[in-house]
Amino acid sequence: MGAKKVLLVDDDIDLLDINKLALERAGFEVLTAENGEQGFSVAASNPVDVAVLDVMMDTPTEGFVLARRLRQDDRTKRIPLLMLTSVNTENEAVGSFVRFSDRDRDKEWLPVDRFVDKPVKPEELVSIVRTLAGAWSFSKA
Repeated sequence: MGAKKVLLVDDDIDLLDINKLALERAGFEVLTAENGEQGFSVAASNPVDVAVLDVMMDTPTEGFVLARRLRQDDRTKRIPLLMLTSVNTENEAVGSFVRFSDRDRDKEWLPVDRFVDKPVKPEELVSIVRTLAGAWSFSKA
């Protein structure tokens, strides 16, 4: 069996490159996309073992929309999803009380398997992706 395949979706090219490098060094095959539309297209046409999504891309909620779209499509609904975001850090900086965490995950609004704040250390990202690549997604019945 070949390397596990990971899809990274993020509009920050530097973070995309850093995360891709970390995952490739850990033995993963990595596909990338810079927005939700590209991300959906890649996921729908390439079997991936895990998708790592940013929240804010072309729109402030594009990652949430992408996660829901992936869960609704038969080709992609079983892909474990990791949401990476700097929303919490940015909200904290402006004094907002709005925060997201693993507790906010649900099958309709935030249908992801993990929710992690950016920046994430490369070794932590690799560890989480390894776990998700070997585990069943919560949406699998």
